[in-house]
Amino acid sequence: MNLVFIWLILFIVFLVAELVTAGALVSIWFCVGSLVALVAAYFGAAFWVQMIVFFVVSIGLLLGTKPFLKKHLDPKKMATNADRILKNRGIVEEEINNLKGQGAVKIDGKSWSARNVDGEAVIPIGAEVTVVGIEGVKAMVRAAEKETISK
Repeated sequence: MNLVFIWLILFIVFLVAELVTAGALVSIWFCVGSLVALVAAYFGAAFWVQMIVFFVVSIGLLLGTKPFLKKHLDPKKMATNADRILKNRGIVEEEINNLKGQGAVKIDGKSWSARNVDGEAVIPIGAEVTVVGIEGVKAMVRAAEKETISK
């Protein structure tokens, strides 16, 4: 079987794989590698040369472009500063009651909706809490432990 035909089939297979994954950048580099190997086969290069060309082009493009493309084409990632408040302490502004779906805390001068990670326990206004996580726009808090003073 003609090697040009084999490289053409591989090009089509990689292209279909890329299209099926909706542009997730899975096999586009192998498409280009197989196309370059196809050209090498057309001009009569030895099979081992075609294989080296295929792997060098494919892996070179993969390593050289994927990090850059992922960074610029991934709209789902949005940098926020919300993780800044993790492990910080805050003061309860509105009673935190998970059963009623209410609660707010002031952390670093900003108000946050809050929920108690310890379940149904109510945390009263004025109590000190520690932020242990963030879910959506809510600070997940736990009542802060009282520090004991030793004499």
